Amino acid sequence: MTIVIPNFRDPRALAERPAQPPEKIEFLASDDFPPFSFRDPQGRLTGFNVDLARAVCEELGASCSLRVKAFEALPDALMAGEGDAILSGLAKTEALRREMAFSDTYMRLPARFVLGQGTDSFDPNMPSAKRISVEAGSRHEAFLKAAFPGLAVETFPTAGEARAALKEGKADVHFGDGMALSFWLASKEADGCCRFVPGPWLEPRYFGDGLSIALRRDDQALLDALNYALRQVQDKGIYGELYLRYFPVGFY
Repeated sequence: MTIVIPNFRDPRALAERPAQPPEKIEFLASDDFPPFSFRDPQGRLTGFNVDLARAVCEELGASCSLRVKAFEALPDALMAGEGDAILSGLAKTEALRREMAFSDTYMRLPARFVLGQGTDSFDPNMPSAKRISVEAGSRHEAFLKAAFPGLAVETFPTAGEARAALKEGKADVHFGDGMALSFWLASKEADGCCRFVPGPWLEPRYFGDGLSIALRRDDQALLDALNYALRQVQDKGIYGELYLRYFPVGFY
């Protein structure tokens, strides 16, 4: 199976190394955001974001540290000068945009369709009587009903129950969070029952603008440096190595 490495780099963007890159960067993050930042069994902080921070600092020749805060305390900690940047999946709300700048996107979390056994193919743009399971009240249900009103959507109280319905043959197709589904497909719980339909769904209105590094609005030099480093990490294949390490079943 070929795994697609996502690339969010704007090819038109310049990748010029800053004349004076920062000597040190202190990142702020929570430790309850697996697989991006979490504690391993030995209590050490690890995750995709943690390794990405190291790679960014290496590209800039900067020393790197990471201070752990409760997720809800991160914005205030940044504005109080307790760190230089937040690397913890902070949503880009209008309120935060007034106070913070955001780096280039380094990850987007798509929605995906998954097929169950006995279902050969599925195209949501084609008329179909296939039963589609989805979590009730979720952004995935809202997207399905807005984008494909003719589909036979069946809702379940939780995403887990919607996935179970697919495995048990009570549904032909499931629609949900691509990252969560990638881990489920690799799990004993799924037991090889199902597979992705080609193609991620990335509509920002429903699935967000993706993950970026947040920093204070007046820190343009750091913003430029971070964007440069993120582009280098992508272009040199380091990002792909991290993606394969943390997401062995790709969700793109």
